[in-house]
Amino acid sequence: MAATNRLAGIVSKINQLPEFARSRALSLFFGKAVPFTGTAGIRIESLDDSRCVISIANKRRVQNHIGGVHAVASLLLAESATGFLVGLNVPDDKVPVIKTVKAEYTKRAKGDMRVEAHLTDEQKQRMRSEEKGDTAVAVTIHDSEAKEPIEVEMVWAWTPKKR
Repeated sequence: MAATNRLAGIVSKINQLPEFARSRALSLFFGKAVPFTGTAGIRIESLDDSRCVISIANKRRVQNHIGGVHAVASLLLAESATGFLVGLNVPDDKVPVIKTVKAEYTKRAKGDMRVEAHLTDEQKQRMRSEEKGDTAVAVTIHDSEAKEPIEVEMVWAWTPKKR
């Protein structure tokens, strides 16, 4: 992964650690950088400029009234995975912002939740070269039974930083 910004440079260095240490280091780093992800207990399983996989354990602090991962905690996963990807690809003189979140809860989620987000080469190139823009980031949410209980659409924008 070629470093496009400071964040990408840090993630690139973490990804050079031995495999057993990468997930913990990425999770700790983002838990400090984005405190709410650390509070919720998000675990970053893998992250590079094209793909992000994160998960959350179905523990009491993130549960709803029926013992599943709370709807908002599931959206936090989707927002975090897509946001980490966008953050790795926009230059330092741009700021990524979530523009649209759409979620349809199609079935009851069971157990832990896992999210996978992807960017295409075209999306990455647009983020790196266009002054401002937006894009829908592909993301899927799975529960512990490998079902997709939530259909999510995340649209991210990037704009120049105001100085």
